[in-house]
Amino acid sequence: MVRTAEPARTALLPVGPEQRPVVERLAQLYRHDMSEFLGHLPAADGTYAFSKLPLFFDEPGRTALLIQHGSAPVGFVLTRPMPEGATSISAFFVVRALRRRGVGHQAALQLLRSRPGAWGIAFQPANAGAARFWRGVATAAVGSDWREESRPVPAQAPVDAPDDQWILLNTDRP
Repeated sequence: MVRTAEPARTALLPVGPEQRPVVERLAQLYRHDMSEFLGHLPAADGTYAFSKLPLFFDEPGRTALLIQHGSAPVGFVLTRPMPEGATSISAFFVVRALRRRGVGHQAALQLLRSRPGAWGIAFQPANAGAARFWRGVATAAVGSDWREESRPVPAQAPVDAPDDQWILLNTDRP
């Protein structure tokens, strides 16, 4: 009898002190990916700056979650509260080996369903893959009950940074 392996499960795990270095290493891959759209270059030591990352471990209201697929850490999600009361997905990353295989989609839906309410998801319009991904996730989460708008990047971004594209939705609605 031939046994087939069960598909690996995707899970979102809260990041404690022991997983923080894992997320910090994965964040280097994320910053590298984003350099294509934002023009970030590595520092003299070969690493990418991510000055806001510590806030997601230390500041109340912000969260860091590890995306695990089977036993492997394959990405992360960073969330923060927005002034209008929504939760923002500030960063979302899945390793290239698992992109377009449903892992990110599964993790994103788990996240949105874990915390009913208003959500804001920003991405760079030049990142066509992110645009397709988040539009598909929004539709899977709430059907056509979401909207999209352009907003300026935060004041501390480079002057020439293009506006962010935002998807706004509410998972509280029936």
